[in-house]
Amino acid sequence: MEYNFKDIESKWQHRWQEEGTYRVEVDPSRPKYYVLDMFPYPSGAGLHVGHPLGYIASDIYARYKRLRGFNVLHPMGYDAFGLPAEQYAIQTGQHPAVTTERNTARYREQLDKIGFSFDWSREVRTCDPKYYKWTQWAFLRMFDHWYDRAQQKARPIAELTAAFAASGTEGIDAACTHEMSFTADEWNGWDEARREQVLQNYRLAYRADTMVNWCPKLGTVLANDEVRDGLSVRGGYPVEQKRMKQWLLRVTAYAERMLEGLEHLAWSDSLKEIQRNWIGRSVGAQVFFDIAGSERKLEIFTTRPDTIFGVTFMVIAPEHEWVAELTTAENRQAVEDYIEQTKKRSERERIAETRRVSGVKTGSFAINPFTGKQIPIYVSDYVLAGYGTGAIMAVPAHDSRDWAFARHFGLDIVPVVEGGDVEQASYDAKQGRLINSDFLNGMEVKEAIARMFDEIERRGLGKRLVNYRLRDAIFSRQRYWGEPFPIYYRNDIACPLPDDQLPLTLPPIENFGPTAEGEPPLARAKGWTTPEGYPYELSTMPGFAGSSAYYLRYMDPHNDQALVSREANAYWRNVDLYVGGIEHATGHLMYARFWNMFLYDLGCVCEPEPFRKLVNQGMIQGRSNFVYRVVGTNKFVSLGLRDQYETQEIHVDVNIVHNDILDLDAFRAWMPDFRDAEFILEDGKYVCGWAIEKMSKSMYNVVNPDRVIELYGADTLRMYEMFLGPLEQAKPWDTNGIDGVHKFLRRLWRLYFDRDGRLAVTDAEPTEEELRTLHKTIRKVTDDIENFSFNTAVAAFMICLNELGDCSKRKILEPLAVLIAPFAPHLAEELWEALGHTTTVCDATYPVCEERYLVRSTFEYPVSVNGKLRFKKQYAVAMTPAEIQAAVVTEPEAQKWLDGKTPKKVIVVPGKIINIVI
Repeated sequence: MEYNFKDIESKWQHRWQEEGTYRVEVDPSRPKYYVLDMFPYPSGAGLHVGHPLGYIASDIYARYKRLRGFNVLHPMGYDAFGLPAEQYAIQTGQHPAVTTERNTARYREQLDKIGFSFDWSREVRTCDPKYYKWTQWAFLRMFDHWYDRAQQKARPIAELTAAFAASGTEGIDAACTHEMSFTADEWNGWDEARREQVLQNYRLAYRADTMVNWCPKLGTVLANDEVRDGLSVRGGYPVEQKRMKQWLLRVTAYAERMLEGLEHLAWSDSLKEIQRNWIGRSVGAQVFFDIAGSERKLEIFTTRPDTIFGVTFMVIAPEHEWVAELTTAENRQAVEDYIEQTKKRSERERIAETRRVSGVKTGSFAINPFTGKQIPIYVSDYVLAGYGTGAIMAVPAHDSRDWAFARHFGLDIVPVVEGGDVEQASYDAKQGRLINSDFLNGMEVKEAIARMFDEIERRGLGKRLVNYRLRDAIFSRQRYWGEPFPIYYRNDIACPLPDDQLPLTLPPIENFGPTAEGEPPLARAKGWTTPEGYPYELSTMPGFAGSSAYYLRYMDPHNDQALVSREANAYWRNVDLYVGGIEHATGHLMYARFWNMFLYDLGCVCEPEPFRKLVNQGMIQGRSNFVYRVVGTNKFVSLGLRDQYETQEIHVDVNIVHNDILDLDAFRAWMPDFRDAEFILEDGKYVCGWAIEKMSKSMYNVVNPDRVIELYGADTLRMYEMFLGPLEQAKPWDTNGIDGVHKFLRRLWRLYFDRDGRLAVTDAEPTEEELRTLHKTIRKVTDDIENFSFNTAVAAFMICLNELGDCSKRKILEPLAVLIAPFAPHLAEELWEALGHTTTVCDATYPVCEERYLVRSTFEYPVSVNGKLRFKKQYAVAMTPAEIQAAVVTEPEAQKWLDGKTPKKVIVVPGKIINIVI
């Protein structure tokens, strides 16, 4: 009987579900291990073969840890709020909940087919009110807390208001938007509205005016990674910079703790470095420059106060709050036009375009506090409002962007550090001697920086300061399909809903787009107010809200009294292994760490970090195909002939291309536009071009895992995806090798069963070589699993099978069935049951490598005569080279070649070769 993977996989998937094989509970008698995948957004396209890569890797590890005796938590759910479902709703009128439910069912069907060991009883969906109740609850806790920098923890806002009432800001060291100073009398004299305005400066969840990426067509704010080249990634609509009142989370309060916490995490060095750079800690000086003819002082932050004598102009961001005030009448139109241009470019684009120089004069002048000279103030988009103070002191001799700006506008360039030719380029020196710098002249840079820190503070010009590139997270989106804010407004004062009124659920609406006035969709909802008539917040929370604590909810998903119980959290603690893409390094992973640290401060969780070990899987890339349309026609020319025509390259569905040859009839039927297509062929065939690209529906290079499973089975898919290459590297999908993996599984099956389907396993004692092969494989596969080197583990199984030959002995095949179970669980279950076991292979004991079987008592030497291999012979490992020399020349095979002659010498390399020289 051949390996019938369809029946086997269907049987065991139903069995696992019926018996609750993967359900897990708190069990203090066993060590825990928590394996987690970054949960997917259920898109309408379903899974392609690239999506399961990380899931398969984590599933192998989860099954392996269970076999090693661990109580393994391995849950799955859906990041179900998202813009795609809402856009579909706007276009079709279908409620996003309907779309999401259908897409989720499709994902579940596909995931089940691959045979994952998920505990589906713990499933969470971010759009489920029972789940987002706890997202709203966490937001309210942040709204009700401030961050005490002295104690390095969050504290209730009531403690801050009590301190203000007693002594104002004196003695308060709080994370805040702006430094404030007021007395207790002032605080006590303010009305509720003014006090709340002040508290928004300190709350960990707060409202403020901020610059955002605004997409009028989508009617919402977009994150930086949702914008490319000034257009929305979703739909390609224009995006502009706009100042709006938004909810934010004070992520910056935890910047230092997030930096320090990286030292204790088993993450890759590259990922840690990405987060360090994103947090961007720098030690510098806050300096205030007087503005000529004004009481204002322009605040800047610099890490190089030693270069202040080289400052020849100032630059402020187009969004700086003083732009209008600093702009003179004759420059106003030019400044306003420039700001309008800037609105069309995202911050990311402004940072990236280092060669582009643009700016405009304000007409105002600052005064260099050390030289006393007036220096012009410009507006330019290479300065960002959100980093530092939104203003810089420009030192063109020693900064490349300042140098390019100065050359473009004909401004002075004054070198203050020896070396370099500032006529040719800036000299970005971090060491050297100071020149043209009065009392700093002759000092080394490091010494001069320290001196200037002291001098700035002594003269009252500013102070030493630690700054971070990290910014507070914008936490509101002007869309419908997201978590409602548990906030209502009384006289324009933001008020929190009581906990017993959570969750605040999304109201039904019919039109999911923004209103004609540009208000969010929730403005359309009838009665979107409290029972008393106070209006609710109209924005909803962003995509990262629901994913910031989902790992905690998995620990205790049915608890309606708390996000997670103390008992469950004390047992599961945090995620031992987290698997997902590195693209989340500066988004989800930062926000989840912040969220967890905040809950840790509140005593809600027992670990300060959410994810102990993190593994980033690479991307499975698609192999795209192209056809070449002759411009202005519906005629398509084959690859080898395209140079003879002016052509347009078009992606074509890889499923109608076979070995780069296009199926012409299938192409004509593919899209209405191509129904009448004509072809210019080479050798009677249409040859397509190809490229390795991201697997994407838009590139028509998506391979559906359902099709692979239909042809080869889930176990083949699992092992093949691991066999493609190192887990962390990108690799192209290539079906050429999948047949080899499938043949391996069929060969493995035939070790256990005869042609008639009867169990062929015997109780005969294994040979020394068979034991050595088994235990060598156990050691190799175990080491590879621990190191996430799954591709070499699959190779080790193949080598093992080759070495075992036709071995059918129970003492070899039983542990081998357990060893391969994490990789090919359906096949392993079937073999385990056939071997007479009545419980799942998941509860078997993982085989142990016994070193004694790896020690050889004999070695089969290849024997050469005059350098040519003539025969092989086994000798005891304990024999000395002299004993082997004496023995080998007496062998009949050797005598044949010696033909009565005495060898000149016999070379023996122990454990390697023998060479007889005649």
